[in-house]
Amino acid sequence: MNFLRKLIIPAALCALSLSAQTHYEGNFFLGAKGGMSLSRVQFNPSVKQGWLPGVVAGLTCRYIEEDHFGLIAELNFEQRGWKENFEDTPQFAYSRTLNYLQIPVLAHIYFGSRRAHFFVNAGPEIGFKLSDSAKATGFIPEEAASTPGFPLQGRETEQLTLPCSSTVDFGISGGLGMEYFLNSRHSLNLEARFYYGLGNIMKCGRTEPFSAANTMSVMVTLGYSFRLR
Repeated sequence: MNFLRKLIIPAALCALSLSAQTHYEGNFFLGAKGGMSLSRVQFNPSVKQGWLPGVVAGLTCRYIEEDHFGLIAELNFEQRGWKENFEDTPQFAYSRTLNYLQIPVLAHIYFGSRRAHFFVNAGPEIGFKLSDSAKATGFIPEEAASTPGFPLQGRETEQLTLPCSSTVDFGISGGLGMEYFLNSRHSLNLEARFYYGLGNIMKCGRTEPFSAANTMSVMVTLGYSFRLR
Protein backbone atom coordinates (compact mmCIF):
# COMPACT_ATOMS: atom_id res chain seq x y z
CA MET A 1 0.00 0.00 0.00
CA ASN A 2 2.78 2.43 0.88
CA PHE A 3 4.49 1.55 -2.37
CA LEU A 4 1.32 2.34 -4.36
CA ARG A 5 0.85 5.60 -2.46
CA LYS A 6 4.43 6.63 -3.26
CA LEU A 7 3.85 5.79 -6.92
CA ILE A 8 0.35 7.24 -7.43
CA ILE A 9 0.76 10.57 -5.61
CA PRO A 10 3.81 11.77 -7.64
CA ALA A 11 2.12 10.57 -10.85
CA ALA A 12 -1.03 12.51 -10.02
CA LEU A 13 0.97 15.63 -9.20
CA CYS A 14 2.86 15.29 -12.46
CA ALA A 15 -0.40 14.92 -14.44
CA LEU A 16 -1.85 17.99 -12.77
CA SER A 17 1.30 19.93 -13.57
CA LEU A 18 1.18 18.92 -17.25
CA SER A 19 -2.51 19.76 -17.41
CA ALA A 20 -1.84 23.23 -16.04
CA GLN A 21 0.97 23.73 -18.54
CA THR A 22 -1.16 22.70 -21.54
CA HIS A 23 -4.28 24.64 -20.53
CA TYR A 24 -4.98 27.42 -23.02
CA GLU A 25 -6.84 30.56 -22.08
CA GLY A 26 -9.13 31.85 -24.85
CA ASN A 27 -8.29 35.19 -26.48
CA PHE A 28 -10.66 37.65 -28.13
CA PHE A 29 -9.47 40.08 -30.84
CA LEU A 30 -11.12 43.01 -32.62
CA GLY A 31 -9.62 44.63 -35.69
CA ALA A 32 -9.92 46.39 -39.01
CA LYS A 33 -8.49 45.76 -42.45
CA GLY A 34 -8.30 47.24 -45.91
CA GLY A 35 -6.90 46.39 -49.30
CA MET A 36 -7.73 45.64 -52.90
CA SER A 37 -9.55 42.95 -54.85
CA LEU A 38 -9.44 41.54 -58.37
CA SER A 39 -12.68 39.95 -59.51
CA ARG A 40 -14.41 38.40 -62.48
CA VAL A 41 -17.55 36.38 -63.23
CA GLN A 42 -17.53 32.77 -64.38
CA PHE A 43 -20.12 32.88 -67.18
CA ASN A 44 -21.40 29.86 -69.08
CA PRO A 45 -21.10 30.36 -72.07
CA SER A 46 -17.83 32.13 -71.37
CA VAL A 47 -17.36 35.87 -71.76
CA LYS A 48 -14.12 37.52 -72.87
CA GLN A 49 -13.02 39.38 -69.77
CA GLY A 50 -10.20 40.42 -67.49
CA TRP A 51 -9.93 41.04 -63.77
CA LEU A 52 -11.77 44.07 -62.37
CA PRO A 53 -9.88 45.95 -59.64
CA GLY A 54 -11.79 47.07 -56.54
CA VAL A 55 -11.46 47.89 -52.87
CA VAL A 56 -11.99 45.88 -49.69
CA ALA A 57 -12.44 47.28 -46.18
CA GLY A 58 -13.98 45.91 -43.01
CA LEU A 59 -14.05 44.93 -39.37
CA THR A 60 -12.91 41.61 -37.93
CA CYS A 61 -13.74 39.66 -34.79
CA ARG A 62 -11.57 36.67 -33.84
CA TYR A 63 -11.87 34.22 -30.97
CA ILE A 64 -9.05 31.80 -30.18
CA GLU A 65 -10.44 28.94 -28.11
CA GLU A 66 -7.56 26.48 -28.33
CA ASP A 67 -3.90 26.66 -29.16
CA HIS A 68 -3.53 26.78 -32.98
CA PHE A 69 -7.29 27.08 -33.68
CA GLY A 70 -9.97 29.78 -33.61
CA LEU A 71 -12.95 31.34 -35.40
CA ILE A 72 -13.21 34.59 -37.35
CA ALA A 73 -16.30 36.62 -38.25
CA GLU A 74 -16.03 39.71 -40.45
CA LEU A 75 -18.19 42.54 -41.77
CA ASN A 76 -16.67 43.81 -45.00
CA PHE A 77 -17.36 46.08 -47.94
CA GLU A 78 -16.09 44.64 -51.20
CA GLN A 79 -16.33 45.59 -54.86
CA ARG A 80 -16.83 42.70 -57.28
CA GLY A 81 -17.80 42.36 -60.91
CA TRP A 82 -16.09 41.93 -64.25
CA LYS A 83 -14.31 43.87 -66.99
CA GLU A 84 -14.78 43.00 -70.66
CA ASN A 85 -11.67 42.18 -72.69
CA PHE A 86 -11.26 44.36 -75.81
CA GLU A 87 -7.58 43.72 -76.53
CA ASP A 88 -7.87 44.10 -80.31
CA THR A 89 -10.23 47.11 -80.16
CA PRO A 90 -8.96 49.29 -77.28
CA GLN A 91 -11.37 52.11 -78.21
CA PHE A 92 -14.07 50.07 -76.46
CA ALA A 93 -14.33 49.32 -72.74
CA TYR A 94 -16.98 47.95 -70.44
CA SER A 95 -17.07 47.05 -66.75
CA ARG A 96 -19.78 46.18 -64.23
CA THR A 97 -19.15 46.88 -60.54
CA LEU A 98 -21.21 45.23 -57.78
CA ASN A 99 -20.80 46.56 -54.25
CA TYR A 100 -21.37 44.01 -51.47
CA LEU A 101 -21.65 43.92 -47.72
CA GLN A 102 -20.07 40.54 -47.03
CA ILE A 103 -20.11 38.40 -43.88
CA PRO A 104 -17.59 35.54 -43.84
CA VAL A 105 -17.40 33.07 -40.92
CA LEU A 106 -14.07 31.27 -41.08
CA ALA A 107 -12.08 28.62 -39.28
CA HIS A 108 -8.67 30.05 -38.30
CA ILE A 109 -5.69 27.69 -38.05
CA TYR A 110 -2.31 29.15 -37.15
CA PHE A 111 1.21 28.10 -36.23
CA GLY A 112 4.53 29.75 -35.47
CA SER A 113 6.22 31.62 -32.64
CA ARG A 114 4.84 34.14 -30.17
CA ARG A 115 6.16 36.92 -32.37
CA ALA A 116 4.90 35.73 -35.74
CA HIS A 117 2.15 33.40 -36.93
CA PHE A 118 1.37 31.88 -40.29
CA PHE A 119 -2.31 31.08 -40.74
CA VAL A 120 -4.97 29.50 -42.92
CA ASN A 121 -8.57 30.77 -42.98
CA ALA A 122 -11.45 28.91 -44.63
CA GLY A 123 -15.23 28.86 -44.45
CA PRO A 124 -18.57 30.04 -45.87
CA GLU A 125 -19.48 33.61 -46.78
CA ILE A 126 -22.69 35.47 -47.58
CA GLY A 127 -22.85 38.84 -49.30
CA PHE A 128 -25.67 41.36 -49.69
CA LYS A 129 -25.58 43.55 -52.79
CA LEU A 130 -25.65 47.26 -52.01
CA SER A 131 -25.45 48.72 -55.51
CA ASP A 132 -24.75 47.91 -59.16
CA SER A 133 -23.19 50.18 -61.76
CA ALA A 134 -21.93 49.80 -65.34
CA LYS A 135 -19.38 51.84 -67.26
CA ALA A 136 -19.05 51.72 -71.06
CA THR A 137 -16.64 53.59 -73.34
CA GLY A 138 -16.98 53.92 -77.11
CA PHE A 139 -20.45 52.40 -77.39
CA ILE A 140 -23.89 52.18 -75.82
CA PRO A 141 -24.47 48.65 -74.44
CA GLU A 142 -28.04 48.47 -75.80
CA GLU A 143 -26.72 49.39 -79.27
CA ALA A 144 -23.55 47.27 -79.32
CA ALA A 145 -24.69 45.20 -82.35
CA SER A 146 -25.11 48.33 -84.50
CA THR A 147 -21.95 50.14 -83.35
CA PRO A 148 -19.36 50.46 -86.15
CA GLY A 149 -16.25 48.46 -85.42
CA PHE A 150 -17.65 46.70 -82.37
CA PRO A 151 -16.15 43.16 -82.22
CA LEU A 152 -19.22 40.92 -82.35
CA GLN A 153 -17.55 37.79 -83.74
CA GLY A 154 -17.08 35.18 -81.03
CA ARG A 155 -18.35 37.51 -78.33
CA GLU A 156 -21.33 37.23 -76.00
CA THR A 157 -23.19 40.54 -75.59
CA GLU A 158 -26.28 39.70 -73.53
CA GLN A 159 -24.40 40.29 -70.27
CA LEU A 160 -23.91 43.94 -71.22
CA THR A 161 -27.57 44.72 -70.60
CA LEU A 162 -28.85 41.91 -68.36
CA PRO A 163 -29.68 43.07 -64.82
CA CYS A 164 -27.70 41.56 -61.94
CA SER A 165 -30.95 40.75 -60.18
CA SER A 166 -29.63 38.56 -57.34
CA THR A 167 -29.34 40.58 -54.15
CA VAL A 168 -27.56 37.81 -52.19
CA ASP A 169 -24.32 36.11 -53.11
CA PHE A 170 -23.05 33.14 -51.11
CA GLY A 171 -19.93 31.04 -51.49
CA ILE A 172 -16.68 29.75 -50.04
CA SER A 173 -13.60 31.73 -48.95
CA GLY A 174 -10.08 30.54 -48.25
CA GLY A 175 -6.95 32.49 -47.42
CA LEU A 176 -3.29 32.32 -46.41
CA GLY A 177 -1.45 34.93 -44.41
CA MET A 178 0.99 36.03 -41.76
CA GLU A 179 0.46 37.87 -38.46
CA TYR A 180 3.19 39.83 -36.68
CA PHE A 181 2.74 40.75 -33.02
CA LEU A 182 3.98 44.22 -32.08
CA ASN A 183 3.46 43.26 -28.42
CA SER A 184 1.12 41.01 -26.42
CA ARG A 185 -2.01 42.95 -27.48
CA HIS A 186 -1.34 44.56 -30.85
CA SER A 187 -0.66 42.82 -34.15
CA LEU A 188 -0.54 43.39 -37.91
CA ASN A 189 -1.59 40.79 -40.46
CA LEU A 190 -1.29 40.37 -44.20
CA GLU A 191 -3.64 37.98 -46.01
CA ALA A 192 -4.34 36.80 -49.56
CA ARG A 193 -7.83 35.32 -49.89
CA PHE A 194 -9.83 33.71 -52.69
CA TYR A 195 -13.63 33.71 -52.92
CA TYR A 196 -15.85 31.65 -55.22
CA GLY A 197 -19.58 32.30 -55.39
CA LEU A 198 -21.93 29.32 -55.51
CA GLY A 199 -24.95 31.37 -56.59
CA ASN A 200 -25.65 33.28 -59.80
CA ILE A 201 -25.58 37.07 -59.90
CA MET A 202 -28.25 37.17 -62.62
CA LYS A 203 -31.12 35.00 -63.75
CA CYS A 204 -29.68 31.83 -65.27
CA GLY A 205 -31.15 28.64 -66.70
CA ARG A 206 -31.81 26.61 -69.81
CA THR A 207 -34.05 29.26 -71.32
CA GLU A 208 -31.78 32.16 -70.31
CA PRO A 209 -28.71 33.50 -72.18
CA PHE A 210 -26.42 32.03 -69.48
CA SER A 211 -26.65 28.82 -67.49
CA ALA A 212 -24.25 30.13 -64.82
CA ALA A 213 -22.81 33.45 -63.66
CA ASN A 214 -20.67 32.95 -60.56
CA THR A 215 -18.47 35.61 -59.02
CA MET A 216 -14.89 35.00 -57.99
CA SER A 217 -12.38 37.34 -56.44
CA VAL A 218 -8.85 37.51 -55.08
CA MET A 219 -8.33 39.87 -52.15
CA VAL A 220 -5.10 41.13 -50.56
CA THR A 221 -5.56 42.99 -47.27
CA LEU A 222 -3.48 44.48 -44.49
CA GLY A 223 -5.11 44.40 -41.05
CA TYR A 224 -4.65 45.50 -37.48
CA SER A 225 -5.89 43.53 -34.45
CA PHE A 226 -6.22 44.39 -30.77
CA ARG A 227 -6.55 41.70 -28.12
CA LEU A 228 -9.29 42.52 -25.63
CA ARG A 229 -8.46 39.59 -23.34
